[in-house]
Amino acid sequence: MFQRSAPIVAALLFLSAAISGCSEEKSVAQTAPPPPPQVTVAKPVKKVVTDYDEYVGRFVALDYVEVRARVSGYLDKIHFTDGQMVKVGDPLFTIDRRPFQAALDQAQASIAQGKANLAFAEADLERGKNLPVGTVITQQTLDQRVQAERVAQANVTAAEASTRQASLDLEFTELTAPISGRIGDRRVSIGNLVTGGTSGNTTLLATIVSVDPIRFEFTMDEASYLRYLDAASVKRADSVDRGLSLDADLKLINDKDFVHHGHIDFVDNAINPSSGTIRGRAVFKNADGRLTPGMFGRIRIASHPPEEALLVPDDAIGTEQVRKFVLAVDKNNVAKPKYVTLGPVIDGLRVITAGLTADDTIIVNGLMRVRPGSKVTPQQATADASNPKDQMVRTN
Repeated sequence: MFQRSAPIVAALLFLSAAISGCSEEKSVAQTAPPPPPQVTVAKPVKKVVTDYDEYVGRFVALDYVEVRARVSGYLDKIHFTDGQMVKVGDPLFTIDRRPFQAALDQAQASIAQGKANLAFAEADLERGKNLPVGTVITQQTLDQRVQAERVAQANVTAAEASTRQASLDLEFTELTAPISGRIGDRRVSIGNLVTGGTSGNTTLLATIVSVDPIRFEFTMDEASYLRYLDAASVKRADSVDRGLSLDADLKLINDKDFVHHGHIDFVDNAINPSSGTIRGRAVFKNADGRLTPGMFGRIRIASHPPEEALLVPDDAIGTEQVRKFVLAVDKNNVAKPKYVTLGPVIDGLRVITAGLTADDTIIVNGLMRVRPGSKVTPQQATADASNPKDQMVRTN
């Protein structure tokens, strides 16, 4: 009996030992530490960059004209289409010319009449001068003829002046564009009475705004204004020109980049004491007429001369309360925080103004998988050298 049960007992003991060994191996596997996380590392990109300040403002036209008549009359013709581009001298409106032509003809007739009277007065005076004074003609009569000749001469001069005025009034019936630009809609239809003159009750017929070039107005704070003066003095010795040599770039609301290029042409002569700002103005070319007065835009101006800087992607930057940091990997593959000061974003990369050196190797991908002070498995970023941003985000 015992001999037959011995093999069974041995088998049970072997099975128990095997199960115990497997449990121990499983326990060891569960308590083994995980491998260091894989991260992508790279050195900061070195690049010569320019620091810019940006401001929001509006476009304004160089010239704005209200088209009003100088003479009153009924509107006879309109020579433009609402909203079209016009040039200096292009005909716009015609006021009924007939009354003014009649007035000119009458004034010219007055000249002829005055000259006839003058000729008679001159001849009458000449005859009187040839007669003996006191016997045939009295001194009073001679004086009267002198006075008549002078009055006739004055009447001719007055008639000539009236003719010039009548000619001007006739000319004023043709209203032409005083500036080149885009005209608005007509405010008066043909057949309506137009009130002209120089008083404030004249009829507004249309408006014209110049298009090319166009101005952009904005306001800047006092500190920025002083920086621009310093930047202008670097470019030009006569910095008293108040920064007029500074270039400016601009983009519209739907532009992705600053595609319009111009220059600062004016800075106001005083800072507003209530707001602490000063008004600036830039000029931009607008040959296609896309930039429209009243339109919003964003302008940028270089606040400092170009200088070499270090740039990293925003994904490489972490936040600790109010401080910003990057994780630098040392020679032992340990991630250590380095607190940095951030600058603007240029070409998709963030400028680091302090806290980082060109020799540092930082984590640019996988920052959320790493705790400061822990080991990592670094993988060097590689990319086309012509794209600084790709150099820091692509890996093999």
